[in-house]
Amino acid sequence: MSLRTVTVMRYIVPLREGGSLPALVEADDGFKYVLKFRGAGHGVKMLISELMSGQIASRLGLQLPELVFAYLDDDFGKSEGDEEIQDLLKASEGLNLGMHFLSGALPYEPSVKIDPLLASKIVWFDAFTTNVDRTVKNPNLLLWHRELWLIDNGDSFYFHHSWKDFEKHALSPFSYSKDHVLLPQATMLDEADAFAHAVLSDDFFGEIVRLIPDDWLHWKGTSASPDEIREVYFAFLKTRFAHSSTFVNAAKNDR
Repeated sequence: MSLRTVTVMRYIVPLREGGSLPALVEADDGFKYVLKFRGAGHGVKMLISELMSGQIASRLGLQLPELVFAYLDDDFGKSEGDEEIQDLLKASEGLNLGMHFLSGALPYEPSVKIDPLLASKIVWFDAFTTNVDRTVKNPNLLLWHRELWLIDNGDSFYFHHSWKDFEKHALSPFSYSKDHVLLPQATMLDEADAFAHAVLSDDFFGEIVRLIPDDWLHWKGTSASPDEIREVYFAFLKTRFAHSSTFVNAAKNDR
């Protein structure tokens, strides 16, 4: 398991609809990316959420733009005129996370009908990763080339913002499923759960946590080493997966 690494060459425009102030940038491979900054909002924890969620979504066969590690040079923001953006760029020097820009993609509308198994897989995925932000108000879904694509998974794994009681969070039924934009169409949650158990595994979760860069695992307020932090993420994934019936049954009741 690996991600490509690109170097950001040009800052194009801020995407201010995102609370973390992502931006459209161009990298040295000639492609455009939506860049999530380590210096914004929830910092590297948001990047970790995007990274881990992205790997899980891909293994489940869900469509999401390619993720890349995106390096921001020390001098990158010095020519930026906007002070807020300049401060963000300065605080984000080093390794960030980019998501391939889907040019021409359209926002998903709840009135659009999709395959019930696909809807069920997405509801399962968001309940598993505890993603609180896939609502009617903010679906974080795009339609591109007649396919449904997932974006903005940074609000998942929210237990890591307090970094305590991970076992409690791992065993939670996830009450936010009732607000999920696709829940009305998710009529095959048992089938989605069976599929997930056929393609995900503890070994896979181990690969995911090893993919997190050490650079993102030096946190203020904790003396835990990067490997110790990885172990907590792994334990969360392993425990939640083993008890998936808890959040699946809760989602079925919410339907």
